[in-house]
Amino acid sequence: MKHIIAILLSVIVPLAAFGATDSGYRVTYDGGSVPNIKAGNGLKLYIEETQLRIVKDKSDFLVIPAKSITEVSYGQDVHRRVGAAIGLAVVSFGIGALMALTKSKKHYVGLTWDDGGKKGGMAFQADKNEYRGVLAGLEGVTGKKAVNSDAMTVKN
Repeated sequence: MKHIIAILLSVIVPLAAFGATDSGYRVTYDGGSVPNIKAGNGLKLYIEETQLRIVKDKSDFLVIPAKSITEVSYGQDVHRRVGAAIGLAVVSFGIGALMALTKSKKHYVGLTWDDGGKKGGMAFQADKNEYRGVLAGLEGVTGKKAVNSDAMTVKN
């Protein structure tokens, strides 16, 4: 019995490690100057040594040289889950009232670039578990310190 378990583990563990070699981050496009894409589309971001690759439908959609990135910014959007609370209140008032007190955070990353006169920018939403990894990767590849857009003040 021990031999069978050992054989199974020696086959399963390498297969699991082989399947986990995808080093990209799942992100959601939120807006910017990138043509032919709408807000809300799911993308995959690959941070490589000299470039960023953005993949859509398993093919390269946008390639940005790391040296052309001029700014990396980040921020959070916090809002109450009012819509979900109203829907839940129809079924159970007590749980719906508690749901109205909860908050939801969305983590956003912004990029601007100038690739030989071709300027552009985009904002995307990153998963809460991968958010810090995306920022650390972008800072490491570009050499730019990420700026907290929540701390910036806008004057009219």
